[in-house]
Amino acid sequence: MIRNVVMGRVRDGVPAEQVEAALQALRDLRVEGLELHLVAGRDAGLRPGNASYAITVDLPDEDAYRVYDLDEEHNRIRRELFAPISTAIERVQFHLPG
Repeated sequence: MIRNVVMGRVRDGVPAEQVEAALQALRDLRVEGLELHLVAGRDAGLRPGNASYAITVDLPDEDAYRVYDLDEEHNRIRRELFAPISTAIERVQFHLPG
């Protein structure tokens, strides 16, 4: 199993509703042939310096990750909803044990 983790920092002045709309677009994403186990949310503000939002997606294997990563709607959401509101976006993919 592959876990994809994304953390981003939002530009100053971006309304929380705009961040939530981008996160909801990912929650609503459907990729043909894949069952996405996606969780996305804004930082709870419990510690200074945290990222503004995080997204995790669990996928069965590397091939499924590649399908998700190349999906046209997924990339539209990245390009049109996240890129304009973010100053930084970091990603990591790792194998879950078991």
